[in-house]
Amino acid sequence: MIIAPSLLAADPSCFGRDAARAERSGAEWLHLDIMDGHFVPNISFGPAVVRAVRPHFKGTLDVHLMCSKPEILLQSFVEAGADRITVHVELGEQVTPLLWKIRSLGRKVGLAVNPPTRVSEIRPYLDLVDLVLVMTVNPGFGGQPFIEECIPKVQQVAGWRRELGLKFRLEVDGGINDKTAAECARAGADTFVAGTSIFRHRSLGTAVRRMRKVAAAFAPVS
Repeated sequence: MIIAPSLLAADPSCFGRDAARAERSGAEWLHLDIMDGHFVPNISFGPAVVRAVRPHFKGTLDVHLMCSKPEILLQSFVEAGADRITVHVELGEQVTPLLWKIRSLGRKVGLAVNPPTRVSEIRPYLDLVDLVLVMTVNPGFGGQPFIEECIPKVQQVAGWRRELGLKFRLEVDGGINDKTAAECARAGADTFVAGTSIFRHRSLGTAVRRMRKVAAAFAPVS
């Protein structure tokens, strides 16, 4: 089980410090939500922040592009230090060339699906990706409540993974706390993005260890 604290919930005046806190917590990944104000109704941060936190976090930088034109950003995020880059299935005809471009840049490839989108939209791409991200809130803002109706999507993706014998990671993001992490783990998720529920704790290490333990306890027996 991988826990990925979300930098969106950190203190914007201290991103380097909070990335270092995530490093010391034992979290394997640090998740960075990139919002362009067009694909989602908010703006977060860009490659400069990724570059700034890279020296403070030795693990995986998991970059999630909630952007209408990710193709113009890929090279910049790779140069800034991104290890994984996720784009959205809602981009339609752009998806296949984007996935191949990320792969050609030597980075792991992710594909995300939003709550209103049919999960079947990602089915044709499953053998092209290293990660599927099921959004469990409508993207754009941190601290939103978990959407329970997204659980069947997680179950469906997990089912396809078993059926096809694939090895991609199954990530969830949005309203993830100990309770919802357990629900998602039971449905088949193995990677958990948590913002507010992690960064609000004085001890990130305690929060990360507890969430990992809870998720592992509810994971299906393979």
